[in-house]
Amino acid sequence: MEVLLASTHEDIVIVAPIMQQLRPKYELEQLIELVNQQRKQGYQLVYVREGGDILCVAGFVTGHKLGWGNYLYIDDLVTDEAKRSTGAGRYLLEWFKDYAHINQIEQIHLDSSVHRYGAHKFYLQQEFVIACHHFVHQC
Repeated sequence: MEVLLASTHEDIVIVAPIMQQLRPKYELEQLIELVNQQRKQGYQLVYVREGGDILCVAGFVTGHKLGWGNYLYIDDLVTDEAKRSTGAGRYLLEWFKDYAHINQIEQIHLDSSVHRYGAHKFYLQQEFVIACHHFVHQC
């Protein structure tokens, strides 16, 4: 397994079908366009590849907040439904931990919908803690 940065439009096109499994409300072309728009604001995509297969994908941003210090926020973490339980998600989270250490990032954050119990179990196994409740107001 290897972690690669999706740095070109062609890379985004390759990983978009996996991302679409998490974000099915978007048509593929729309999803690709939205990812490219977010990349202009610092959003980055990484993916795990083994052989010719894309196993999982995650978007992330880095920044600084008063409450968190230097942080890395993981968006859109998804493992291909056909490739779950292969260790790819764990491999990618280890990559994020190494990336944070190298870049002097103090905290890694992510959100997970309240009904995704399997994901919660996985994150807790990877030494993440439930540190707060995230509130949303739909406008």
